[in-house]
Amino acid sequence: MNTQVLDGGFADPAPHAARAFRAVMEAMARPGTIHSLTGATPPAPLSVAAAVAILTLCDTDTPVFLAGDMDTPNVRAWIAFHTGAPFSGPATCAFALGRWGDLGPLSAYPIGSEDYPDRSATLIVAMDALDHSGQTLRGPGIQGTARLSLPEVAAFQANHAHFPCGLDFLFTCDDRIAGLPRSTEVS
Repeated sequence: MNTQVLDGGFADPAPHAARAFRAVMEAMARPGTIHSLTGATPPAPLSVAAAVAILTLCDTDTPVFLAGDMDTPNVRAWIAFHTGAPFSGPATCAFALGRWGDLGPLSAYPIGSEDYPDRSATLIVAMDALDHSGQTLRGPGIQGTARLSLPEVAAFQANHAHFPCGLDFLFTCDDRIAGLPRSTEVS
């Protein structure tokens, strides 16, 4: 058996998971802010931030969809061993992980319903760069405006139009993460 599947999770699960959960929630509560995540050593091509987000948010009740080059036997085995999360297609996932170009079309993912807007997917987007440049963000959790390097604008504007339904996004690069909830306006 590939020992990397067994290794690479949180060394001290309780405090590492608590710190990671706080950072992920802070990223979602304050769109445009970038936070550092540490504590995991995942198999390639997973970044540390994407892996820590998966370890923190996924469990046996949260189906995961892996898109493009993220869908490898080592990544599947690592996620299955460390979280127990089942794998699914985009239409039934709670979380999707991949590069922006591999995750489309966004219409394939659940956006929740009027009665249950929380039954939507969160897309964890692997980015080559993540910084405070690019598009302007406005909305809850942002004092005035914020800026974040997003892969495009139109998809996030269309997603926001579905509010209170819609997709939520976590952008990861190396050990950094930023959130973009459906309530955020992008221009």
